[in-house]
Amino acid sequence: MGRTSDAQNKILDAAKMLIEQRGYSALGVAEICSTAGVPKGSFYYFFESKQALALTVIDDHWAAQRQQWVELLSSDHDPLRRLRDLFEATENVQRTGQQKAGLVVGCLFGNLALELSNHAEEIRDRLQEIFEAQIDLIERVVVEAKDLGLAGASIDARDAARDIVAMMEGRALFAKLLNDPAQLEALWRNCLDLLQVPTQARAN
Repeated sequence: MGRTSDAQNKILDAAKMLIEQRGYSALGVAEICSTAGVPKGSFYYFFESKQALALTVIDDHWAAQRQQWVELLSSDHDPLRRLRDLFEATENVQRTGQQKAGLVVGCLFGNLALELSNHAEEIRDRLQEIFEAQIDLIERVVVEAKDLGLAGASIDARDAARDIVAMMEGRALFAKLLNDPAQLEALWRNCLDLLQVPTQARAN
């Protein structure tokens, strides 16, 4: 049983790395198995198709990311500091990826959304669910910031949260395009403007 589980994990790790670096469409099962160091038959023991594997990669990646987001966005820091912590963690993920692979891989979800949204409905639907879950997590923080007078009273918390997720995706895309994690540094000051944060609260 241990070897079976190990083979599945190797396939998932290889698929995630290859999808991040090269995209989904260009990959074949044989290449994934070769990279994972497992026989091709092992693939179909665990996954009925490449799309089923991609969905598992997405779910595994979201489980880890969601845990990090929840920890950062529910800490004891004030809500603005929590958002900044999230931005910094996101930038650090891209810097770490660049150090390991030699290139910025961007956001797995955003990359797949751009590549597959028009012809892989099940993947598109799952990505939509994940983006909505991200918006939910950020919206709660924005509401708290408004309640504390740290954000403009007139802003719509849901719209602002959606804009923040969109900014993160856009900056991750630029970071990948330019192979430059520093593209994510603008998230914080852009967020301050978006949330209409008063001048006295911006020094925190």
